[in-house]
Amino acid sequence: MKKQLILLLAFVCLVAFSVLSCFKKNGTLQQRSSGPVSYNFDIRPILSDKCFACHGPDAKKREAGLRLDMPESAYAKLKDGKGFAIFPGKPEQSEVYKRITSVDPAYQMPTPESHLGLLNENEIGLVKEWIEQGAKYEKHWAFAAPVLPKLPEVSKEDWPKNEIDHFVLQKMETIGLEPNEEADKSHLLKRVALDITGLPPTLEMQNKFAADGGEKSYEKVVDELLAQKTYGEKMAVYWLDVARYADSYGYQDDEVRTQWPWRDWLISAFNKNMRYDQFLTWQIAGDMLPNANKEQILATAFFRNHKYTEEGGVIPEEYRIEYNIDKTKTFSTGVLGLTVECAQCHDHKYDPISQEDYYRLFAFFNNSKELGFEGDISQTKTAKNPILHISDQEARTLLSFINKPDTNQLMVSVLGDRDTLRPTHILNRGVYDAPGRVVTAVALPAVMKFDTTKMPQNRLGLARWTTNRSNPLTARVFVNQIWQEFFGRGLVKTTGDFGMQGDLPSNPALLDWLAVDFMDHGWDIKRLIKQIVTSATYRQSAKVTDEKLKADPDNIYLSRGPRYRLPAELVRDMVLSSSGLLVPKIGGPSVKPYQPKGLWEAATSGRGTLKTYQQDKKDALYRRGMYTFIKLTVPPPSMIIFDASNRDHCEVKRSKTNTPLQALVMLNDPTVLEASRVLAERLTAKSTNIETNIQESFQRIVCRKPTDKEVKLLMEYYNGEASLFAKDKKLAFKVLNVGEFPRNEKVNEVQAAALMRVINTLYNMEETITKS
Repeated sequence: MKKQLILLLAFVCLVAFSVLSCFKKNGTLQQRSSGPVSYNFDIRPILSDKCFACHGPDAKKREAGLRLDMPESAYAKLKDGKGFAIFPGKPEQSEVYKRITSVDPAYQMPTPESHLGLLNENEIGLVKEWIEQGAKYEKHWAFAAPVLPKLPEVSKEDWPKNEIDHFVLQKMETIGLEPNEEADKSHLLKRVALDITGLPPTLEMQNKFAADGGEKSYEKVVDELLAQKTYGEKMAVYWLDVARYADSYGYQDDEVRTQWPWRDWLISAFNKNMRYDQFLTWQIAGDMLPNANKEQILATAFFRNHKYTEEGGVIPEEYRIEYNIDKTKTFSTGVLGLTVECAQCHDHKYDPISQEDYYRLFAFFNNSKELGFEGDISQTKTAKNPILHISDQEARTLLSFINKPDTNQLMVSVLGDRDTLRPTHILNRGVYDAPGRVVTAVALPAVMKFDTTKMPQNRLGLARWTTNRSNPLTARVFVNQIWQEFFGRGLVKTTGDFGMQGDLPSNPALLDWLAVDFMDHGWDIKRLIKQIVTSATYRQSAKVTDEKLKADPDNIYLSRGPRYRLPAELVRDMVLSSSGLLVPKIGGPSVKPYQPKGLWEAATSGRGTLKTYQQDKKDALYRRGMYTFIKLTVPPPSMIIFDASNRDHCEVKRSKTNTPLQALVMLNDPTVLEASRVLAERLTAKSTNIETNIQESFQRIVCRKPTDKEVKLLMEYYNGEASLFAKDKKLAFKVLNVGEFPRNEKVNEVQAAALMRVINTLYNMEETITKS
């Protein structure tokens, strides 16, 4: 019996070790590569978690003068002269290995006092094997320029529709997964329409696509969607998060600002399919281009969307520094995908970014004409210097994409530099009034060398460095952001952190292929999107089996289609569009739709034009969610409930929650109730056939035809509500008396109210607001 137990224990250990060869990094399943142990994908994550805090880039926190992130330090004789931290080929002579295997609290690493936790057996085994194989270091994967990998060979050769599928299928096959079948036409059309335009497919589009049995029917729909102006609106939503766009300045004395012409430019840039390298260049340094025109200068408003204080008693220099810190973070997080802000006060603890590197990057923005505070708070302006003035004539010619509602001159906060160079100091502890050594503008050396002989040390030089083909981050970060838009999760899960502490890419070869292919084809955004949505990977059904859920719960290996709730703005868009209420006007000033009373008043200083909420009327009530007025101190409540960004800082990834409040919004929000009423009245006026009306409303809202069972359930609900309203017509009138869109007095109130209740139920279905 004892012998059997020993054999069983040995078997369990063997299985456990083989399972642990696929280990988790930051909660993300990472497949152990075959062949030699990789520093980047096997060892560095361990060292980053357990060692770099004391033996990493931060000189002020470094212990024993030892850096384990650099081979020259790791291989060198230890400071006390007793041995080596890492002796390539000999783990038993490597102090690192001896300490991670020690059980002596006074000798072991990490120390108990660090609270970093000991390495597990699998991690210790990997470190030992790596040292035995020569302890070869590699440049951090994200800092090595991507190269175009060969397409992997796959056994299921008839499945791939384009190159993307080869990389995805090869990963699936390594863990024994198979792809799903293609989604049915109704689900696929809803998915791609929402992903490309942010709007559900119309009834006409649904019927046309269902009737088209041609091989190219799906590709034709994709081309049609990419050509619509609503594509630019949908694409702009995520970049507005990156740009922390808002309609007020923030802080307690929160006042209105007019940055919306930049938002109009953004939509236009996406619709024109502006090359991404040009898109970035204009926003970073459009004002510095030769003979820069007003459109190029307007693009630089990207960096001026930060919060701005209008409160008395502030120290101008403190806030001027704060604004440039914000610009530095926006650039590094949104464009480079790095947590550079960690080096504001000290050397980065994990990434090779020193405090000096930080302030050299900061220096690109430090020569701005922008002030920390502008004069008397009673002289509030809708834009702060430097300002771009846009006349009515200019809005009709060069800037015709601006939806200008009146003849007043527009003012937009943009970038503009001083004629004389302002010195940039390394700030001790990151404090504005503790200047240290002076540094000049140079981009991050760990990412790519900034050649001062070829690049000017200003924002134009920064733009050229950023869009240089040799820059290892720019293309990778962007294609990862786009991938996240379509699959709900990037190939690198930590979208804003490609550094040492970020997640490893789930499919590094695919990420590199996408990045290089993107650059090779002119940084063409629409082409990239078409590649993604026409792939077999994207077109899979979202159905999930117990086996797949157990093997890959987060769908890292993409063996099923994406399924997640719509972003906040698109929830509103879906309701307005499906009901016929949506006003499709593109651009223009932000609008103030329905909102609970008293929210602004309870959270303001009682001063300024935004002290009370003045709801808009008529068409302004039915604009897309992206045009909803965002007051930084009190963001739109229904949007925040659905996880919209509050826009007070650069954000590249929204949280995804599922709360009862979201269901309450869909049941009680005036916009949802009004949309339910308007659609009910229109359908009732068109036909008295209740079943037909229920089927059409279902197809408009859920974007597929209902099953017989669903129709039966909804008919039963309708009949119950109609019976209730027939007995109490005042109740029917009360139910229909919602919203400011004119009532149709000619319809049967009992039928309209009962159908309204059914439609409201449809809007509250999980499937309705889910992309599946």
